[in-house]
Amino acid sequence: MNAPEISVIVPLYNEEAGLPALFDRLYPALDALGADYEVIFINDGSRDRSAAMLRTQFEKRPDVTRAILLAANAGQHMAIMAGFEHSRGQIVVTLDADLQNPPEEIGKLVAKVREGYDCVGSIRQNRQDTPFRRWASKAMNRLRERITRIKMTDQGCMLRAYSRSIIDAINNCREVSTFIPALAYSFAQNPAEVEVAHEERHAGDSKYSLYSLIRLNFDLMTSFSLIPLQFFSMLGIGISFLSALFVVFLFIRRLMVGPEAEGVFTLFGIAFFLIGLTLFGVGLLGEYIGRIYQQVRHRPRYLIGAILERKE
Repeated sequence: MNAPEISVIVPLYNEEAGLPALFDRLYPALDALGADYEVIFINDGSRDRSAAMLRTQFEKRPDVTRAILLAANAGQHMAIMAGFEHSRGQIVVTLDADLQNPPEEIGKLVAKVREGYDCVGSIRQNRQDTPFRRWASKAMNRLRERITRIKMTDQGCMLRAYSRSIIDAINNCREVSTFIPALAYSFAQNPAEVEVAHEERHAGDSKYSLYSLIRLNFDLMTSFSLIPLQFFSMLGIGISFLSALFVVFLFIRRLMVGPEAEGVFTLFGIAFFLIGLTLFGVGLLGEYIGRIYQQVRHRPRYLIGAILERKE
């Protein structure tokens, strides 16, 4: 098959309610670009009728539609990795299926890649999310930039475009868990960002729970930086030094004042704080060790149940 210029990768999980609107808007937006393209849908183990609807859409537009049906839920980023490995375009665009990022904005990113940029991120304008989610996103952006030194204005927006060289570099990585935008930026030599519109979710609910978002940010922090471990090492050294001074102070006080029962609850408070800090540090270390354990098992990142595509 002739390789198209543009590949659009759309991961989805239980998006039955919003797929008809996505189909109605995505294909006209791509047709308007006047370039050869392909759309790769990745069904991430959906439990609704999403897979059946993808099959119907493939039968309607087999010339430009491909669908990868994963056998089990692997997560959004691993589903996108499956799309990367099966994409053929010189420009690869990722798009969420919930229509919060309008398909009509794809042209902005494609134009930027054509200018010579190899990794194009997007910045959501007038975000249609809850105030808490907007605040949490800004806080995580700042924390991520300080820890990983990767500069992205809006890390949560998955409407992004990559050149073929970036996709090939990502495909050569065999990480079990990763954060794709940060991984792409680490390979990029000439990144850029564009502002895009943002809409309310067309149908259904967000598939990212609070726990999922926390896990995703753990993947981001632990996959691209050792600073959290180094921070706790330095913190441990500092606390050990202060503890030694405190023991010396208590010893001198006992010699000068004598034994006393006062300050017991203060000592308990200090002990509980240090215990909590230690447990958090052990948990953080466990995150790194857990990722090493997942990596050395060499289990597949995802399992493909079927691929719908036209053979020539």
